[in-house]
Amino acid sequence: MSQISYHRPTALAEAARLAMSDPDARILAGGQSILPSMRLGLLAPTALIDLGAIAELQGVRSDGRTLTIGAVTTHAAVAASKDVMTQIPALAQLALGIGDAQVRNRGTIGGSIANSDPAADYPAAVLGLNATVRTSARSIPADGCFTGLFATALKPGELIAAIEFPLVARAAYAKFRQPASRFALVGVFVAQTGGSVRVAVTGAGPCAFRCKALEEALARSFTPQACDAVRIGPDGLNSDIHGSAEYRAHLIPVLARRAVQQLLA
Repeated sequence: MSQISYHRPTALAEAARLAMSDPDARILAGGQSILPSMRLGLLAPTALIDLGAIAELQGVRSDGRTLTIGAVTTHAAVAASKDVMTQIPALAQLALGIGDAQVRNRGTIGGSIANSDPAADYPAAVLGLNATVRTSARSIPADGCFTGLFATALKPGELIAAIEFPLVARAAYAKFRQPASRFALVGVFVAQTGGSVRVAVTGAGPCAFRCKALEEALARSFTPQACDAVRIGPDGLNSDIHGSAEYRAHLIPVLARRAVQQLLA
């Protein structure tokens, strides 16, 4: 068995230096993706850089315009945050629906976003709420963050520090979950600010994406019925034992309708 170095820095700058110095090191946040991959022999890092002791990466802060969530804040902490529950309740609901209690108490928002699993929930919120991903080096706008299957705009050695979510008029998330993993077979996040509507989809493609056809339909008429007229093509969507590309395409406007219904109830 090969040896793995273990580092537990106490500052983000220190963690970034460690990551830059060893391209084969891996970042340990909640460990919900990296540790299973190591057990299965899919990943063999030379070192683990544990972010758990970096205080600046933890917690939820609000300035009345933006919610800033530290990268190693757990899903359970996001779901339980009074600021999240009162200012962006859809985000608290989304966090509460991730995995089970064990996953929610270990997994982190930054780890989920950096991993860009095609069925993860948080990427839909990042896109739907037009969040900004703040890293150790720069700020990445939501629309430029997710680039493909398990791929993001993060550069080698670049670490997520926090995610900044602007407050919106209203938002909702509807998910058709895979019953065993509770990942999203398809999930749709709808957010409205004035006359602007953003619709983000997860679970359906290689990574989270915005659905412009639904955004345009809801901008014209923010009603459940507006979703019914939108037809999504299956090209480029995921197809597996849980659902075909055609099935996922069908679910997108259905779940958008449910999200809008939540907002109008």
